[in-house]
Amino acid sequence: MQYNNKTVWITGASSGIGKELAIQFAELGARVILSARNVDKLNDLKATLKGEGHLVVPLDLAQPEHVLSTITAKMGELPAIDILINNGGVSQRSLFLENDFNVYRQLMEVNYFGLIALTKAVLPTMVVRRSGSIVSISSVAGKVGSKFRTGYSGSKYAVVGFMDCLRAEVAEHNIHCLTICPGSIKTAIAHNSLNEQGIAQNKPEESIENGMDVSVAASKMICALGRVDLWWVNLQQYFWFLGKAEPM
Repeated sequence: MQYNNKTVWITGASSGIGKELAIQFAELGARVILSARNVDKLNDLKATLKGEGHLVVPLDLAQPEHVLSTITAKMGELPAIDILINNGGVSQRSLFLENDFNVYRQLMEVNYFGLIALTKAVLPTMVVRRSGSIVSISSVAGKVGSKFRTGYSGSKYAVVGFMDCLRAEVAEHNIHCLTICPGSIKTAIAHNSLNEQGIAQNKPEESIENGMDVSVAASKMICALGRVDLWWVNLQQYFWFLGKAEPM
């Protein structure tokens, strides 16, 4: 797939996978829309990107109703979106018996409802154009559960199910859907993972520190997206981070 003059919208773009995707898409000639909560980091990233026309659109996925209303109203001001990458999210490392109920609410608001809200705002413009790709970053934890991940895994299973259904619904409109389920990637996700009180744990984890380099992971994701013309293939089964059993 050629990305020259394509517009790619990336959430969670202030760090980690989202930041690296932005860098690599810009190098491939794409116009990138950067979204996250931290406007300063987004602006700093924008200033370093190759090419011109990149935009910063701040978003707080923890407020999905606000995302839906503001972005729906803003779509007319933005360039046509060729690719939406729902990357923004938060993880969790805590036992079910010790978790506050609000932890589950936080995870679902950001990882699931925030994703749906932005997709709901962007997708109609793709349908009108009969062109576009929706990409959602789930996790191995969205396919296989494990200890300490009841909230995170539940939200990522929800993403996989949502994308499977959406793929079936929008294929007739020539819209492609890709679900990516990575394992361990070396980012700050462990530091930002919620504890039993819904607060970032601020500590590393060996599996993440020894995970795949984020630049390699982003390159593999872009490679997978380049195959979305084979839309009848269930691409979530095609793309895994081989050899990385521990979920992201």
